[in-house]
Amino acid sequence: MMKLRKLMFVLPNLFTVTSIFCGFYAITLCTGDAEPVQLYQAALAIFFAMFFDGFDGRVARLTKTQSDFGVQLDSLADVISFGAAPSLLVYKWALEPLGFVGLFIAFSFAACGALRLARFNVLAARNPHGGGGSFFVGLPIPVAAGMLVSVIISHHAATQGEPLADGAVVPMAVAVAGLSLLMVSTVRYRTFKDTRPNRKSALAFMLVVVGGTVIATQLHPAWVLVACCGAYLSLGLVESAVLVRGRLVARKVADPCAVAAVAVATVIDDEEEEDGESTQGNDGPAYL
Repeated sequence: MMKLRKLMFVLPNLFTVTSIFCGFYAITLCTGDAEPVQLYQAALAIFFAMFFDGFDGRVARLTKTQSDFGVQLDSLADVISFGAAPSLLVYKWALEPLGFVGLFIAFSFAACGALRLARFNVLAARNPHGGGGSFFVGLPIPVAAGMLVSVIISHHAATQGEPLADGAVVPMAVAVAGLSLLMVSTVRYRTFKDTRPNRKSALAFMLVVVGGTVIATQLHPAWVLVACCGAYLSLGLVESAVLVRGRLVARKVADPCAVAAVAVATVIDDEEEEDGESTQGNDGPAYL
């Protein structure tokens, strides 16, 4: 029985190691003079890595085999499968014509992904509840990689395997740079861990289904995945913008109150001085 329990700790790590294999396989496909079909296969390999990465944590929770070793292994796997592999893939697929600039942008994606994972591990270690919570700080690296992969897969399916047009190289470079910055930003993205079946979640699900159906019928089914990733990106940006706006409004409301408090304190001090009751050494309110 004890041996069986120890073997169960291996199960979630097998999912993680399989994710690493998918990322490594994608890298091998991108080496040399990779053809568009090989880059498409590499994108599919990274997509499967996302599948295994998404299940290793769930398997660990179901079998109650969470461990610090698994957390660190998962982060190292993400650096390979969602950092190095997508960076090389997008460089060979779109950024290579830009020379050193394209190389640097592709490297920035991998570097920002590693920085984001390191920050996540530090925050998770400081949090008594671990890495759980309702929001991620910064765009998760699997989502950033998923955005790139979904674009490559959708483009291959929609164009029947044609190379990327020259006019789309610069927009892709801007998109990769934007994803890199989002990973190291403080923009909050929902984890959806606390989502429960209710009217609100059912309405959101129906909107996703209807939107996906419209895109699949009017444009191409391959672009549905791009739209889903784009919607998640936009959701985080909109919610963060609303949060910042709310804080600015609260600060504007609080400032007049602080000014009024200072004015009241000044009047009281003046009255005390006139009555000869002023205390010595009083420098006024501390927040001044």
